[in-house]
Amino acid sequence: MLHPSYSDLINVVNSEVEPGDAPIINSRYSIVIAAAKRARQIIGGAEPELAEPGKKPLSMAVEELYQGEVKILSETEEAEEEDN
Repeated sequence: MLHPSYSDLINVVNSEVEPGDAPIINSRYSIVIAAAKRARQIIGGAEPELAEPGKKPLSMAVEELYQGEVKILSETEEAEEEDN
């Protein structure tokens, strides 16, 4: 069994969403894509937020998401950040 579970990750990522607003992550697919994207960033040379020797990039990415060290941006936030 994976720890944290998909549902735990989704709850953590969506915990900052205001009541009535659309959640950032709606499905397991979305959380997997986000973790894979972060793992590719780490492989590409990005500094891990939680550096633990011996951990694989995907494990580090999942742990960063679970600890809230990395924020998943919605499509509108991502577009605004690219404009700046």
